[in-house]
Amino acid sequence: MASIEIKLPKMGESIKEATVLNWLKQVGDAVEKDDPILEVATDKVDSEVAAPESGVITEILFSENDVVPVGTVIAKMDTTGSAEIAAPETKIEEKQSNVEEANNSKPDSQRFDDEGRFYSPLVRSMAEKEGVSFDELKTITGSGQNGRVLKNDLLSYIESGQKATSTKQSVESNFTPKSTYEGGQQIIEMDRMRSMIADHMVHSVQTSPHVTAYVEADVTKMVKWREKNKAAFQEKYGEKITYTPIFVEAVVKAIQEFPLINVSVDGKKIIVKNDINIGLAAALPSGNLIVPVIKNADQKNLLGLTKETNSLVQKARTNKLKADDIQGSTFTISNVGTFRNLMGTPIINQPEVAILATGSINKRAVVVTQDGEDVIAIRSMIYLSLSFDHRVVDGNLGGSFLARIGDFLEEFDSNRSI
Repeated sequence: MASIEIKLPKMGESIKEATVLNWLKQVGDAVEKDDPILEVATDKVDSEVAAPESGVITEILFSENDVVPVGTVIAKMDTTGSAEIAAPETKIEEKQSNVEEANNSKPDSQRFDDEGRFYSPLVRSMAEKEGVSFDELKTITGSGQNGRVLKNDLLSYIESGQKATSTKQSVESNFTPKSTYEGGQQIIEMDRMRSMIADHMVHSVQTSPHVTAYVEADVTKMVKWREKNKAAFQEKYGEKITYTPIFVEAVVKAIQEFPLINVSVDGKKIIVKNDINIGLAAALPSGNLIVPVIKNADQKNLLGLTKETNSLVQKARTNKLKADDIQGSTFTISNVGTFRNLMGTPIINQPEVAILATGSINKRAVVVTQDGEDVIAIRSMIYLSLSFDHRVVDGNLGGSFLARIGDFLEEFDSNRSI
């Protein structure tokens, strides 16, 4: 019998563990390669784990509700098709029974409501700390799979002031869990996701010597084209076109000219990526940051980039991003202009070696040349900043790459058809 191990796969940067939601296959079930066998939840997304090969499930090592570290063996399967399947393991049955008994002993710690919606240990623990009863928890609209209430759903509910007044809430209901006061000062514990973001940022700064370069670009042609065509674009394709896909398009063109920006570092080795996958830094409803990824951005036209951008942004806003949506980026864009910031000094999204920040677009009086004469004109201007890893990207490469992005934006064809 050829037995192989099924491990909990990596599900995005900084994610170290996941909660088992539901086994889609059981011991003795035959599966095809890439069939989903398990649903899991992390602090960022819900996801499915697929069978690595075709075969028969011979052993399941974790029960629903278990928290499992990434890389842990979660099940075993036989790939020869001749496995002799024993009865379901007593250990697993006992473990499931004990978990269910423990949960059912506390009415506010139930895993499922009357409609079958699952409530993860994290959500139930947060609800208990915030004084949200299970009956009240059931009234919250969930954005997860099958209407499951995610952490951010609960936080939004609490922060919105909807929380029942029958508990000790007052001012504390408007803050994240673990909010206390000492000496007249408010102390807020980082939530799990914020803590992981903090670790990721510190790791990036400690890993890469950051250098930031800046350029200014005249994007008047781009702005006028969008204003002229946005209504027709949406009517024709059913998609709202923002500046983001245009930025992505310019970045892709620049990467194709400077491929050594699209790399990662492994010790003393520089790994040049074949794919151009563009990450888009986005804010979740909770205020935390996540980076959904446009895969193979070089193979998409402006319409394709627009559709992908809109889809990922909508998923981020509604907490519906899947694990695959946030993996594999090779270069990241952070649009600080969304917050009316002129420019920024972004932190590199490891293991990438550069990140672009796009500032706000503002009309200004600038000197331009017309008919051989210098004149003052009103133009739409933007600052672009590039933070890069000085271990492998020197000033010439980083500066030239950034300038080329500016060139592409300035040279945007104002007569471009939609």
